[in-house]
Amino acid sequence: MAHRGLTPVRRWAHLPVVARIAAIYVASRLVTTGLLALAAALSGQASRFGADADVADFVLGWDAQWYWLVAVEGYPAELPLTEAGEVAENAWAFMPIYAYAARIVGLPLGSWGAGALLISLVAGYFACIALYRLLHDRLGSAAALWAVAFFASGPLAALFQVGYAEALFAMMLLFSVDAVQRRRYGILYLLIPLMAFTRPGILAFALFLGLHGIARWLRRGREPLPGRDIAHIIALGALATVTGFAWQVIAGIVTGDPGSYLATELAWRRAWGMGESGFVPFQGWIEASSFWFAHWGMPGHWGYVALALLVAGIAAALLFAPSVRRLGIDVRLWSASYLLYLLAVFFPQSSTFRLLMPLSPLWGAVVPRGRGYRIAVLVLCLLGQWVWILHVYALGNTFWQVP
Repeated sequence: MAHRGLTPVRRWAHLPVVARIAAIYVASRLVTTGLLALAAALSGQASRFGADADVADFVLGWDAQWYWLVAVEGYPAELPLTEAGEVAENAWAFMPIYAYAARIVGLPLGSWGAGALLISLVAGYFACIALYRLLHDRLGSAAALWAVAFFASGPLAALFQVGYAEALFAMMLLFSVDAVQRRRYGILYLLIPLMAFTRPGILAFALFLGLHGIARWLRRGREPLPGRDIAHIIALGALATVTGFAWQVIAGIVTGDPGSYLATELAWRRAWGMGESGFVPFQGWIEASSFWFAHWGMPGHWGYVALALLVAGIAAALLFAPSVRRLGIDVRLWSASYLLYLLAVFFPQSSTFRLLMPLSPLWGAVVPRGRGYRIAVLVLCLLGQWVWILHVYALGNTFWQVP
């Protein structure tokens, strides 16, 4: 009753933060649903999904099929081989938590896909809450909410509505970075193992914890560093490192091949004509820089120059850009850790864009001051989302259209 005479803006300001985030998130999901429906209508015979595709097909498309296979059949005790005798693509590339959680949640709903969709939707909402918590103290409430809007509506927002583990991992990751930023280390003893068995990336978090510990040591004159915090940082770093390699060990024990996990990951890289020499850190990006420039009809060595400029530019932005610096040292250290991890272990291809979701805290760096500019950024986010959905779902039928 007291709010009846207020303007819409003031009514919005009087809503609890979780309600404002919910309104942003629901509106974003309705837009994404509309874009997915439009993509289904545009899907033709050349598309992976065919001319009679619907939104449910997209929910269960691409890698969602692998998670479903894990939930239904588990992991192979004997690695499948190609005709050339090399390890073929198989389920060991996909972590178990999302797959089995979707199976459990989907039981009363009647299908694995329904469970996967519900988990992604709910995890996406809580990821928005975690992002707001992470950015609020640095940016203020209004800017943090705009960052949430960009995150919920951005180019990768369809991942909140398909059978991929990204939303679940993002939720846990954002709460984890927020816990580190607030020096509430205890919850990480639960979150780190959960992240480690949801999707790859926990080794980047181990590096982040190491850099966080160094930063706190160097800043101990301005911020006390009690012994219990030192113990937590060391123990959690060790936990993240051990769990980061645990899946490789488990795969090796089950299959009897210690290199089974790496061979499985390289099977996807071989589809691009790479990976025959085995895994070498940083080699993927070096090879890819030449591969892509040659593919685009340019001299391959230009790719090396572009890669060097990209790395230098990102490093400079993380170190010196005022919009990034205001996010705080921990967001910057996490971003640097994850980017270094990607540089070390991945071969850049179409899925690389999806792998950028753990960098979502950086949405806070693109929140401009003026409302008009913020609306313009939001429009660009929605445009990027449509381009992504169109190419990987409505038109997805070739090697560079894999989400």
